[in-house]
Amino acid sequence: MTTQLKAGGAELTVDQENGCRISSLRIDGTELLRQGSHYGAFPMVPWCGRIENGRFRDGATLHQMPVNHPPHALHGFGRDAPWRRARATATDAVFTYDLADPWPYPGKVTQIVELAEDSLTLTMGVETYEDSFPAQAGWHPWFLRELTPGGGDVEVYFEAAWQEERGADHLPNGHRIEPRPGPWDDCFGMPDGVDVTLTWPGALELRVTSRAEWVVVYDEQPEAVCVEPQSGPPNGLNTLPRLVTPVDPLEISTTWTWRRLS
Repeated sequence: MTTQLKAGGAELTVDQENGCRISSLRIDGTELLRQGSHYGAFPMVPWCGRIENGRFRDGATLHQMPVNHPPHALHGFGRDAPWRRARATATDAVFTYDLADPWPYPGKVTQIVELAEDSLTLTMGVETYEDSFPAQAGWHPWFLRELTPGGGDVEVYFEAAWQEERGADHLPNGHRIEPRPGPWDDCFGMPDGVDVTLTWPGALELRVTSRAEWVVVYDEQPEAVCVEPQSGPPNGLNTLPRLVTPVDPLEISTTWTWRRLS
């Protein structure tokens, strides 16, 4: 089952059975996202990026997550699970997902998708009704490098306050450095909020913004580039844990705003 949204020339498909990912975003008939069951734009929850060796500590308790990207655990469980549609209109929809084993804590995740003629806003919340637990949330969109064959490679522009230096294991090593030129599979800090612009020359400009201060940019594949707003850095369950409590849920949102260049 999928959910279709439409606003003016923007058309969006949510595949809630396959990780509640946006499987298609078309602007005036032109697809923006890489196609395939593992691509589109999927939610990362209850963590983002890699957990070192799949292990994280909550107080004195050490938890082991399945190692799905050896030697690490990657991108959480939400992208692999079926979600439930709570409601839908022509331009917005709400989906929910219950955290369950092998995640060691019960909780509920809600994703809201709101489509307008010139923008898409995604909001995700993580709640607990019992024990507090550390968590992260964010999105992993795969934007096509070329919108049309021979249309020109996308240009990615942003100004970050710092780059998280990473080791050979692709994890931040605790040092902040001046942002370096790509190619990237790197996390950047933007304390005033994520702000990244993708430009397909002569076709479309798309701006990814979020009040979150962390973004991973990945452009090491020839088919697509990824701009991933998230609530904490990779391995953040260990290095920068953010507790979800019954009175303080985790909430994050991102807005993609586009304008046509032709």
